[in-house]
Amino acid sequence: MGEEETEPFQFMCNGLLKVEHHLGELFPRVGFIVTNLQLLNRAVVRFYDKRGTAEQWIKEGKKAAHWTRLSCHRFRANEVRLQLSVLAYNLSNLWRRLVLPKRIDSWSLTSLQQRLVKTGGRLVKHARYYWLLLAESHLTRHLFGSMLRRIWALPVPTG
Repeated sequence: MGEEETEPFQFMCNGLLKVEHHLGELFPRVGFIVTNLQLLNRAVVRFYDKRGTAEQWIKEGKKAAHWTRLSCHRFRANEVRLQLSVLAYNLSNLWRRLVLPKRIDSWSLTSLQQRLVKTGGRLVKHARYYWLLLAESHLTRHLFGSMLRRIWALPVPTG
């Protein structure tokens, strides 16, 4: 048998050192990026930073909205379950961006669920008023009131 001729394969690779200085930290964080992207160094770092952010969003969706919990036997049921999970994730993210005060808008969706949404409470009716009695948690009266004010301040769509 004849021997196959192989063409030489050339792979271009760039190494890039990434140094980040964070407030309050004594030493900088140093990273190294190896890539075959033919871009400027700043563009490569920006690209990988965005990719890392997207991966964090995916991880958050898997943990908070249970995207990967598709245990039904039928494809259609799993499809609906995934769509509901994505809808819940998008609504939670919208709530976080539009309504939450600045001091807690950086909390993860899992933290928001555990600290704000999964709060025990009781609705008590008096003669002319309803009282919402909440269990002791991170959801204080001031925080709940500020979220309601932000909801009322949102613009109403026309048409």
